[in-house]
Amino acid sequence: MLEQFFKLSENKTTVRTEVVAGITTFVAMAYIIFLNPAVLALTGMPSQGVFLATILTAVTGTLITGLFANLPYALAPSLGMQAMFTYTIVFGLGFTWQQALGMVFLVGLVDVIITLTKVRSMIVKGIPDQLKHGIAAGIGLFIAYIGLNNAGFLNFNISSSSILKVNDVAYHGQKVHDSVTSVVSGSGTTPMITLFNTPAVLLALIGLIVLILLVIKKVPGAFIISVIITTIIGIPMGVTNTHIGGFAAFGTTFKDFGMIFGQALGSQGLWSMFDTPAHILIVILTVFSMGLSGLFDAIGTFIGTGISTGIFSEADQKEFYEGKGFKSKMDRGLVADTFATMFAGIFGTSNTTTFIEASAGIKAGGRTGLTSVVISIGFLISIVFAPFVNVIPSAATAPILVMVGIMMMNEFTQIDWNDIEIAIPAFFTAAFMAFSYSISYGIAAGFIFYILVKSLRRKYHEISPVLWVITALFLINFVVLALNSK
Repeated sequence: MLEQFFKLSENKTTVRTEVVAGITTFVAMAYIIFLNPAVLALTGMPSQGVFLATILTAVTGTLITGLFANLPYALAPSLGMQAMFTYTIVFGLGFTWQQALGMVFLVGLVDVIITLTKVRSMIVKGIPDQLKHGIAAGIGLFIAYIGLNNAGFLNFNISSSSILKVNDVAYHGQKVHDSVTSVVSGSGTTPMITLFNTPAVLLALIGLIVLILLVIKKVPGAFIISVIITTIIGIPMGVTNTHIGGFAAFGTTFKDFGMIFGQALGSQGLWSMFDTPAHILIVILTVFSMGLSGLFDAIGTFIGTGISTGIFSEADQKEFYEGKGFKSKMDRGLVADTFATMFAGIFGTSNTTTFIEASAGIKAGGRTGLTSVVISIGFLISIVFAPFVNVIPSAATAPILVMVGIMMMNEFTQIDWNDIEIAIPAFFTAAFMAFSYSISYGIAAGFIFYILVKSLRRKYHEISPVLWVITALFLINFVVLALNSK
């Protein structure tokens, strides 16, 4: 039965090989069940609930990939998108986590539509490859920067003359009588390295060194192993929370999950975001940016791991770029990815992506959806780790963000830095993405400068209609934001 359904012989694999591949991939990416709750909980979401939402999303998306697309890939909440969810949408744009979940659902819905139509092909073809690499590299820089910050490695020196707002009120040197909840400063803010003299920062440094050692030695499951080791080391240092809830934690997990499940479609979620024209435009552009990043991420993973191994044939690739519907494996893989994001919003977590860690299972011989089924089973079993969610300190998860960011830096090598027409937009894409804490603004900056440079060189024919439309929307958004800030 497995032979016929997954076409094992046709793909030159066996049940044993697929099982080993599935276990290999699961171990390589299991860290996400602890990292995702740690990041999203910063928005006020209950971490135990996010833990279960992460698992259910991974199980659902990965099963669709395996059973519908017959591909050996795993889906789970994306590191880049969890960062955008927390630091851009909630902290930066001021939306609630319920509204952010509504955006996640909307991204999935829109992506399903464009994936099943020619719009997807228009977008893929309309955006230059060099800009796509700039976006991927920028996301890596963004993730690494957040990791360094979460680890406590960075401090910021703020000059009093540069303070613009305190508690969202314009600051002109007046006394602040209430407790300070937020400070917005200008260019007088200087980043500086921290003093490594606190237990949490020292533990994060130890965790980073442990992770680097494991990665350099190519130890399978390096990420999850580093989390476990760092958490244990943190016990005598007083950083690790040693209170384990036991069986009571399972009750808390399901109770907290009930608090976030379906909030994306509730009155505080999707339907509360369109109260003003300005909000509508911001939502549209944010949803577009999230969808665009997810699309390129998935396609990049497919191309990077599936072509050299024969998972995607030349005919399959041609069908993807030129055909309609979802006849090719790539098409079906993207359909799985988009539906998984819809479920992610409903379950209560950030957008999914096709994890590059699947390459570990593919190297172990995984070629069919049976690998994905095994990965799904692994995630389902991991629910037993619910009591340990709040035990893991941020010092144990922050190094993962740094390392993933480092691994994504190879995208910079795909950019021709000798070509100034490419170097300028690629630089601003990555720089604005990382230092403005916004994937959306990074994409906007890249598109704007690409059109500017090409227009100055009178190379209008190299600018696709898709790029003109998207860039115009970004510019309108910046104008609306500027006017509303007065």
